[in-house]
Amino acid sequence: MTTQTQTPATPTGKKGGSATTIVVASLMLFSMFFGAGNLIFPPMVGVASGTNFWPAILGFLAAGVLLPVLAVVAVSISGQSVRDIGNHGGKFFGIVFSAMAYLAIGAFYALPRTGAVSMETAITPLFGWEGFGANVTYNIIFFLVALVLSWKPNSIIDTLGKFLTPALVILLFVLITLASFGAERVPATPSEDYTSSAMVTGLFEGYNTMDAIAGLAFSIVIVTSLKSKGFKEGKPVVSGTITAAVIAGGLLAAIYLGLGWIGQTIPNGQSYESGATLLADAANSTMGDIGQAVFSAIVILACMTTAVGLIVATSEFFVQLVPKTTYHFWAVLFTLLSIAFAFQGLETVLAIAVPFITFLYPPAITLIALTLLQPMVKNAVRFRWAFLLALWTSVIWSALSVLAGQGWLAGIQPLLDVSPGQAVGLGWFAPTAIAALIGVGIDFAQRNK
Repeated sequence: MTTQTQTPATPTGKKGGSATTIVVASLMLFSMFFGAGNLIFPPMVGVASGTNFWPAILGFLAAGVLLPVLAVVAVSISGQSVRDIGNHGGKFFGIVFSAMAYLAIGAFYALPRTGAVSMETAITPLFGWEGFGANVTYNIIFFLVALVLSWKPNSIIDTLGKFLTPALVILLFVLITLASFGAERVPATPSEDYTSSAMVTGLFEGYNTMDAIAGLAFSIVIVTSLKSKGFKEGKPVVSGTITAAVIAGGLLAAIYLGLGWIGQTIPNGQSYESGATLLADAANSTMGDIGQAVFSAIVILACMTTAVGLIVATSEFFVQLVPKTTYHFWAVLFTLLSIAFAFQGLETVLAIAVPFITFLYPPAITLIALTLLQPMVKNAVRFRWAFLLALWTSVIWSALSVLAGQGWLAGIQPLLDVSPGQAVGLGWFAPTAIAALIGVGIDFAQRNK
C-alpha cells in the first residue's frame, strides 16, 4: 500500500496549528500552479494590451485564477475524486477524461515543460550552456531532484509549503516591487488582438496556463496532505481545502497583476517577443549583474515546485486507477517519460500538446460548472442527463474543432462557425449550454414523474 493511503493522524485540536497547516497548504498549492508559463504570460499580456490593460488582465485572471480555484472547490465539495465526478458523464468518460487530464498535466506536457522551460529561460542565459548534451545533462539532474523531493508524497506540504514556496514568493515580490515602481507606467497602443476583444484575448492567455485542468488534478494532493496533518474526513477537509484554494488564488492574482504591471512599465515593451526575456531585462535593469541570477532562481524554483506537485498528483491518481501498482512505480515512470520528452525541446513539446490541451478545456470547464451548480439545486432536481448531454456535447464539439483546426476535417468548419464565438475558440459554449438545459428538463420531468 502506498503512503498516500495511510490513516490520517489524530487532530491536535489546536486551532493555531490547523490555521498554520492551511496556510502552508495554500502556499504548496500556489507553487504547484505557478510554473514557468505562469511567470512569462502575464508580462506579455501587460505589454500587448497597452491601454486596455485592465479588461485584458481581468480576462487572464478569470481563466488563470478563478477557474483553477473553482476546480479545486468543485472536487472538494463533491467529496469525490476527478474520476468520480467525471463518472457523471458515464464510467467510460470518467476513466478516459481523468486519465487524459492527468497525462496532460503530467508526462505528456506540463511536466516535461518544466525542465525544457527552465533550461531555455534560466540555465542557458545564466551560464551559456546550450546544445543537446547540456540539455540532456540538465534535464536528468532537474527531474531526479524533483523525484527525490516527491518520493514521500505526504511530506510535500512541508517541502513546498514551508521551504521552496516562501523563497519563490520572496524573490517574486522583490522583482515585482523593484521593476514595477522603478519606472513610469507608459502603456502603448494595444496590439490588434487586444484592440477589439481585450478581455477574451486575456482569457485565452489565461487558458494557456492550463491551471483549470491542473486544479481538478491537484485537489487530491491538497486533500491527502491535509489528512496527513490530522484533518478529519468530511467538513474539516472540505473547508480546509476550499480555504487553501482561495488563499492560493489570491496570491496568484496578486503575482499576476504585478507581473502584468511590469509589462506596462518596462521601456519599449512591445519590442519583446518573450516574457522570459522581458523579465530578465527588468531584473538586470533594476538589480544589475545579480539580476539574471535572481530571475534564473525564480524560474528554477517555479519549475521545480510545479514538477514536484505534478509527479505527486499524477502518481497518486494512477495508483488509485491501477491499485496493484505502487506510487513509486508511477513516480519513476513519469520522471523517465518527462526526461525523454524534455530532451526534444520546448517547441516540440508544445507542438504535440497544444491540440491535446485545447480539446480538454471545454469538457473540464463544463464538468466544473455543473459540479458547482448541482448542490445549489439539489432539492429541486438531481443532474443526470444534464451531465451526460452537456459533457458529451462539449467533447464532440471540442474534438471536431481541434480536428478542423489541424486541417484534418476542414470541410466541417463552416458548420462549426454557425455557433457564436467559434472564431475565438468559444463555439462549444452555446451548444453545451443548450444540451445542459435540455438535460435539466429531462431530469426535472423524470423526478416529477
